Amino acid sequence: MQQHNLRPPKGARKNRRRVGRGDSSGYGSYSGRGMKGQKSRTGGGVRPSFEGGQLPLSKKLPKIRGFTNIFRKRYSVVNVDRLAVFPSESEVTPEALSDAGILRSLKNPVKILGRGELNVPLVVSAHKFSTSARHQIEAAGGSVREIG
Repeated sequence: MQQHNLRPPKGARKNRRRVGRGDSSGYGSYSGRGMKGQKSRTGGGVRPSFEGGQLPLSKKLPKIRGFTNIFRKRYSVVNVDRLAVFPSESEVTPEALSDAGILRSLKNPVKILGRGELNVPLVVSAHKFSTSARHQIEAAGGSVREIG
């Protein structure tokens, strides 16, 4: 294949539409814009966010005061250093944390975070664990179980 034989694929090159060049062209008189109305006028048309006069979504959303995600999950947070009150090899559950006075309420799921030190091996059951908390509990000889 030589350079002078190269051709673009069929349908790749297309002549531009020349409107307003007489009725016989197929794009004369109204030039494909229809008859009357806002979109037929020069410079006419609406901005991208226009919703026909209905209050646009961009104005409906709260701006200054922030936005509250109603689907956000709130966790009761417990750090690893608070788990040291439990005796060795004991099972730590959200109920046990509540009985020990560490949790105020059992309404929210429990997340264990990694602040502090843990020297006692414990079997800890919670809804979520941070990576550092998981490493600390397992380094102390304990185990981690996530509650579904």
